Amino acid sequence: MTIGSLGYLGLKVKDPAAWSTFATGVLGLMPAESAPDAHRFRLDDQAWRIAVEPGEADDLAYVGFEVAGPAELEILRRRLVEAGLAVGNADPGLVAERQVLGMLTCRDPDGLEVEIFYGPTLRTETPFASPAGVTAFVTGDQGLGHVVLSTREMDASRRFYQDLLGFRLSDVIRMQVNPQFSFDLEFFHCNTRHHTLALMPVPTPRRLHHIMVQVPTLDAVGFALERAEAAGAPITATLGRHTNDHMVSFYARTPAGFEVEFGYGALEVDDAVWRVTRHDKPSSWGHKRPAH
Repeated sequence: MTIGSLGYLGLKVKDPAAWSTFATGVLGLMPAESAPDAHRFRLDDQAWRIAVEPGEADDLAYVGFEVAGPAELEILRRRLVEAGLAVGNADPGLVAERQVLGMLTCRDPDGLEVEIFYGPTLRTETPFASPAGVTAFVTGDQGLGHVVLSTREMDASRRFYQDLLGFRLSDVIRMQVNPQFSFDLEFFHCNTRHHTLALMPVPTPRRLHHIMVQVPTLDAVGFALERAEAAGAPITATLGRHTNDHMVSFYARTPAGFEVEFGYGALEVDDAVWRVTRHDKPSSWGHKRPAH
């Protein structure tokens, strides 16, 4: 029994208004119904995918992973408890706030709040409409997109996400930061999306390195890049194609400091034939980082 997809995530940022302007005007997310002290955004028919709350961290506050139903939730609950983790039964107020039918809560080895849920609310009566003209995002069974997290406890994080939650290793990229320092960036999938999660074994000021959202056309990436440039959002990696998932994308810094990858055309995983590989470069071309 495994996690099905990345369902939603919550951010705590110092300037929610600036982040909201970036989310709608640059990324093209649709404003959703507000929650107490939170701005919410849609990428599809789901009532919300990203929540932005005021806070000093400028970082990921919680992540929500979806399972198919109550039986799957109970299997994961038992697995987590048997592994010695503290597992909470979400109170009815939190369940109502998240707009799901049921959920549990726990924390990963670095302390991130992980919510596992089933039964998200859909708003099919109000179709997705991007204020920036984005026709659609690639979601569905593949979920929201992906997150890349730093961890101080790589072995423990790998056990948590892979052995307990059921993520499967897709591949590894050796990141050569400088001639003296390198590390392995590990990519994990839970559905056909090449990776829903990547783990960096490097302590950083923030847990969240970046969020990725995917669109179904290359033109949509180009239009987003032009919107980012027009808005003055720093482009932290130019247009390029990754070696492992083949996605064509660019990266922009959000007002909170972490990055968003906006991409198209990633490989999909078929577990029946997929084989784990390694790469020595993150990109085949492009994705040039600023010199300073």
